[in-house]
Amino acid sequence: MKKNVIVAQSGGPSPVINASLQGVIDGCRAYPDQIGRMYAGWHGIEGILLEELIDLAQQPRREIELLRYTPAAGAIGTCRYKLKDEQAEDYARIVDVMRAHNVGYFFYIGGNDSMDTAAKVSKLAQEKGVELIVTGVPKTIDNDLGDEAFTIIDHTPGYGSAARYWAYLIQNIEEENRGMSVSEPVSVLQAMGRKSGFIPAAARLADPHREMPLQIYMAESQHTLESLADNVNRQLQKTGRCIVVVSEGFDVGSLGEARDGFGHIEYGASQTTVAQAVTNYLNQVGLKARGQATGQLPGVIQRSTSIFASKVDIAEAYEVGKKAVEIAMQEGTGWMATILRKPGSTYQPFFDKVPLEVVANSARHLPAHWITNDGLDVTDEFVRYARPLIGDDWPEMVIENGLQRFARFTVRFIEKKLPEYVPVRFRKRGL
Repeated sequence: MKKNVIVAQSGGPSPVINASLQGVIDGCRAYPDQIGRMYAGWHGIEGILLEELIDLAQQPRREIELLRYTPAAGAIGTCRYKLKDEQAEDYARIVDVMRAHNVGYFFYIGGNDSMDTAAKVSKLAQEKGVELIVTGVPKTIDNDLGDEAFTIIDHTPGYGSAARYWAYLIQNIEEENRGMSVSEPVSVLQAMGRKSGFIPAAARLADPHREMPLQIYMAESQHTLESLADNVNRQLQKTGRCIVVVSEGFDVGSLGEARDGFGHIEYGASQTTVAQAVTNYLNQVGLKARGQATGQLPGVIQRSTSIFASKVDIAEAYEVGKKAVEIAMQEGTGWMATILRKPGSTYQPFFDKVPLEVVANSARHLPAHWITNDGLDVTDEFVRYARPLIGDDWPEMVIENGLQRFARFTVRFIEKKLPEYVPVRFRKRGL
């Protein structure tokens, strides 16, 4: 008997998340004898809880094919709905929705919190005797999924594109800083990465030979505002200008923090930013050069801008989505598809599997041996690791009437079969 599929996304998007979605869809098409209908949860796990499911078979094939050119998560939506252990009603509801719609395969695209959810849904389905195969598809621009030995996953889909964004941004900032240094000698930029420094570290890819007056402050480097100012002023005495890339997780004291649905600090919604705090501090203590420090906050564009997507990242995101389907069909429930790297000087990725319970809630930091002794830069070993991920060419784009053409699904929910349900965390917020 054929079983249906639900695919959903979770957490912050990436420039290539839809390539993984397309990979799952195309992968499922290869099993017409086992797979029936393919549904998408509208805005991730929230859509499953609310029984808001989109029939992917009703979407034109052209829109499916446009997914790999479409950034962020607008096609089927995502969310930051945290499923905690005590939310037993929510977990039971997910399994009930799967059973009601004859779903035998659940593919969840997300980061460490999402893999934890997938692992728990897989276990609960087994306990309830529901035939449900749950498979994870990795995603996060932070590259903080897995372990620092890189045995769980070498890199996550989305990171290569975020790294490419920062490499190109810093190249352009270098020209700006070079030209404006007599009045704006210090350029401060804030990069994403709460506790892990992979994204700010990618700034070094713009200048592998270290010719720019570039300082990188990763969350792991343990610098303070005081030591940052001292370092910047030493650089100004040498070169008259300085580019500062600082992690959003850099400790500058209270930001008036706002938090998202996962409980993580949402820096873009907080009362101030790290970049502004650093800029203010530098200007208050004084620069050893004429002019002032200026601050920039790229924000969510580093995770949602398609023109900076890496072709390597796009291809791997698609293939890991297809691999997840293969794993589900051949290995059963409780796995996440993963990307690993063959040893050697030439970059050769391969796709494998890892147990969901191993990757769930994992947290990887930038390895200490990839950070220079002064905590202001990364080593050549990091450059060798990250350089292949950004690729060599511009991504393909579909242009219509001078504008990018992105995938646009018809959002029409299938008929509901269960009573209305209010997710546990919605009740707490009075929604």
